[in-house]
Amino acid sequence: MTEVVDTGTRTVISAKNLVKHFPVRSRGILRQRIGEVHAVCDVSFDIGANETLGLVGESGCGKSTTARLLLNLITPTSGSVHYGGKDLVRLSRAQMRPLRRDLQIVFQDPFASLDPRMTVFEIIAEPLRIHGLFGDGGAKVRELMQTVGLNAEHGNRYPHEFSGGQRQRIGVARALALRPKVLVLDEPVSALDVSIQAGVINLLEDLQTELGLSYLFVSHDLSVVRHIAHRVAVMYLGKIVETASVEELFTKASHPYTQALISAIPLPDPRKERMRQRILLTGDVPSPVKPPSGCRFRTRCPKFASVLTSAEQKRCVEEEPALTDRGQGHRSACHYAEAVKLV
Repeated sequence: MTEVVDTGTRTVISAKNLVKHFPVRSRGILRQRIGEVHAVCDVSFDIGANETLGLVGESGCGKSTTARLLLNLITPTSGSVHYGGKDLVRLSRAQMRPLRRDLQIVFQDPFASLDPRMTVFEIIAEPLRIHGLFGDGGAKVRELMQTVGLNAEHGNRYPHEFSGGQRQRIGVARALALRPKVLVLDEPVSALDVSIQAGVINLLEDLQTELGLSYLFVSHDLSVVRHIAHRVAVMYLGKIVETASVEELFTKASHPYTQALISAIPLPDPRKERMRQRILLTGDVPSPVKPPSGCRFRTRCPKFASVLTSAEQKRCVEEEPALTDRGQGHRSACHYAEAVKLV
């Protein structure tokens, strides 16, 4: 069983042993079930007050599915999510509705997540209307637009009239309308230019300080995560393989997969870039329909291929590594974890 990450602060929301399998069906009329995708497998973590947990990994590793499970947008196969003393998984839709105010999400594609037929004012006002909190909503919406750096006079415009960065700010304003406690950010800057990314990231940091928000920041960009997160959880093929504080992870990464990700981060100094140690992964990510036995990373692990003895390799094949505490809240799921300084 995967250990729950200890934040060292008051826990706001906690995911415990989350599992999500999606059915795979055959083609044709009968559409028989022939297998299942193991999207998320025994994932646990806590997010503390005013804390940002970065969730990183390759595309398809289960990050976005985990984010949706945390907010109960999709129902897990097993596991639980605890918020405010309640298990969200066990709540009915009616019981879940008032808690939606506290749990909001900003999606990856700001254009796809905004209704093109609604004005910006209507988009931001919609959650207030749904929860019966509109009141003097005009002033509230204008305040929210100003909070995220938008001109309140542009509330009658439509999403297509804004740039990508402005549309993402609209999504943030909509998420903030109900004064949430937890904000899930699913790849919020991946579709934006680098210069615009910086503005959105700085905005999110300012909002966290002003409003006391807790973030789950989902991303594949370790450079961005290093800037905004307090702790990082690394996912591979549906499982968390390493978790630590930002400083600990980037200076003492101990899982071979994390080490490979960090070694791929570009360095601004060309001389250091030429001299650095690169860790290259070979092969493709295994199918989540039939993940490898034992350690899921062993089929691409450079240590497994070139360093381990046959006896050690056998252990990797037969025994799944647990997320083991390496000290100071640093956990790694590798039988032969070894800290390596890469950047």
